[in-house]
Amino acid sequence: MSESISGTILRGPALDPLEGRLVIADGEIVAIEETSHNSKQIILPAFVNAHTHIGDSIAKEAGAGLSLDDLVAPPDGLKHQLLRAASDEELIEAMARSLQYMHASGTALFLEFREGGVAGIEAIETALAGMAIEAVVFGRESIDALSRGDGFGASGARDNEFDDARAAARELQKPFAIHAGERDPDDIDPAFELDPDLLVHMVHTQPEQFDWLADTQTPVAVCPRSNLVTGVGVPPVRELLDHTTVALGTDNVMLNSPSMFREMAYTCKLCDVSAREVLQMATINGARAIGIDNWAIEEGTPAALCVLDGTTDNLVGARDPVRAIVRRAGINDVERVVLSGERLYSR
Repeated sequence: MSESISGTILRGPALDPLEGRLVIADGEIVAIEETSHNSKQIILPAFVNAHTHIGDSIAKEAGAGLSLDDLVAPPDGLKHQLLRAASDEELIEAMARSLQYMHASGTALFLEFREGGVAGIEAIETALAGMAIEAVVFGRESIDALSRGDGFGASGARDNEFDDARAAARELQKPFAIHAGERDPDDIDPAFELDPDLLVHMVHTQPEQFDWLADTQTPVAVCPRSNLVTGVGVPPVRELLDHTTVALGTDNVMLNSPSMFREMAYTCKLCDVSAREVLQMATINGARAIGIDNWAIEEGTPAALCVLDGTTDNLVGARDPVRAIVRRAGINDVERVVLSGERLYSR
């Protein structure tokens, strides 16, 4: 079974606008044709949210005015207290609502740091049941959680010793991700020593540490809105992009909505980066951060697409589709999300 979609197609890794149509068959893009059309649709790769804590959906806007440690530091930060107090039913329902919102706003895949060990992983799998959106779940707190999940997500090198978890992830051939440089630079070098597959935040990266990123090409997930709320600073997105792959994440749901549109707009207006670079961070780079190299809209790639309605009051008249997507589009402009039906990520 095949279908075609016409409009402005943001094609390839460079997201070059092409007026035409693409053809999908058996969940794969089989043709991209430059042709005249009357469609006002804008077709882009679906979003990859490169860092989330979806369990925090039970605690939206809790803890106003608290420090970063008081909000989220394990084991007794506010979020951890609220997670322990919530029933399984409350947690799963809250996560499911956030997942529905994420999918409706164009996200196909997200990288989740999942609290609660094996039980936490099982809870988000229950929340995901029957949904098209897909997760890469980094287990936390135990080797059992690593074995059950898609990888291991460490809180930070100052919080605990993670050598055993790193060794186990390597043995199981699963990714090891770690928070680093969120509040200060002191835990960045210890994180580097663990040879991570993904770094999160890196707000306080020092000059010599950029060289390490360039040498290793370790990807970084930045979360600028979260960093604003917790008052830790602005990530050096321009410098990070100049040295390695940088992806975009929305971080804790208690702090911000899991909207890639809002994250893109904020990043583009705050940091010294172009709209095109931000859109790459929100799509192709997020996929690359987890080892997926075929996320761009090209012939032979899986269909993972976000289709926008260019006739909405918000988008009609936009002269630059990339700038319009990044700086002004939102969930109400999403016409549909097209997914192949096949698993987008396999470990």
